[in-house]
Amino acid sequence: MAEERDLLVVGGGKMGAALVDGLLSSGWARPDQVTVTEIAAGRRADLNAPAGLAGRYPGLRLLDGRLPAAHNAILAVKPGDAQGVCRRLGEAGVGRLLSIAAGVPLRDLESWCPGGCAVVRAMPNMAALVRTSATAVSAGVSAGPPDIEWATGIMRSVGTVVEVPERLLDAVTGLSGSGPAYVFLVAEAMIEAGVLSGLPRPVASELVIHTLLGSARLLSETGESAEALRAAVTSPAGTTAAGLRQLEAHGARSALIEAITAAVQRSRELGSSVRELGSSATGPSPAG
Repeated sequence: MAEERDLLVVGGGKMGAALVDGLLSSGWARPDQVTVTEIAAGRRADLNAPAGLAGRYPGLRLLDGRLPAAHNAILAVKPGDAQGVCRRLGEAGVGRLLSIAAGVPLRDLESWCPGGCAVVRAMPNMAALVRTSATAVSAGVSAGPPDIEWATGIMRSVGTVVEVPERLLDAVTGLSGSGPAYVFLVAEAMIEAGVLSGLPRPVASELVIHTLLGSARLLSETGESAEALRAAVTSPAGTTAAGLRQLEAHGARSALIEAITAAVQRSRELGSSVRELGSSATGPSPAG
């Protein structure tokens, strides 16, 4: 069996590169233990640049879509390419796979990979780019505790990880997978309100960014619930109470709940589309 930390990463896009960056910067693996294969020439040029992965981590191996022999692999390709890549990974001898291909279910990944391949699915979010992702993982039938620990160790290099049954991954997608976009929308609105109230845009932006950072740290570090912290900052008949009254009057709470519910439903629909595409796909797909 290959070394525990030897790793083939199929797909050098933003998320694949973020995972490799996290693994190498944290010391989880050495550069000479990791191979990244990426079919897009332009993306490979970015990875080879002085500020790219290969430029910052001498010894990292970068290939043009070829799949060398490997035991451990990360699947970081578009969902439509997953079937062809998995079949090629089987030919390369992969025995353990971590997939971040959105919407591709474990049963399909397991059917496309060699018999007995241990498969784990992960749903990270955009914050993996700054190593603060909220990630959920789900294990396939052949994945035992060592395989789950291997996969969660990889994902911990870019943030926090929870394990859930696969049936809950659509809920994860709608909540934390899409979650950064909801926060960015709130930030946009808060900045605009600050500008409309007379603040220079750079000042409003800095205040909002650090308000969001501080609020997240309070939630993370105090152990208090969101409800308790909201109550603590809301004085009776004060400014915060006036603002919250308007948010409730305009249905902000309900809008967020409905947005997440809609995102969860859309994730289920896209998952069904991916399964239909996989069942009708033929021939090899590119790795990238």
